[in-house]
Amino acid sequence: MKNEKGYTGVDIAISIVVITIFISIIALIISGVNSSETDLGLKSEATDIAIQEIERIKESGIDIDNTENETEQPINEKEGFYKKIVIRDYAQGDPENRVPGLVKKATVTISYNFKGETQEVELSTILEKEL
Repeated sequence: MKNEKGYTGVDIAISIVVITIFISIIALIISGVNSSETDLGLKSEATDIAIQEIERIKESGIDIDNTENETEQPINEKEGFYKKIVIRDYAQGDPENRVPGLVKKATVTISYNFKGETQEVELSTILEKEL
């Protein structure tokens, strides 16, 4: 018998299957990392917007009327982001001794879509009026 050297069709087919499996696993890992990075970037941007809104509310002072704006408004500077601001009287304690408008709670909710789902970032702060 002659000693033949080389690869058979079965060897090549098996190596192609193994390489295809490894490439698809690597592609899935890269896709997951990119997706996580995009989600983290959007969440970071939404948090930044919420912080800016909270700071704007703090700068305007405690004289803000009770506002319950339950509708989401688009943010002009940032496409795809929506904000909802709720400012409520936050007086606690005995109802007879409460001073309305002394303490308020401001809640800012920023929402955005990621992979067809609505994601939200919500920040709250307490505003006090000094006597």
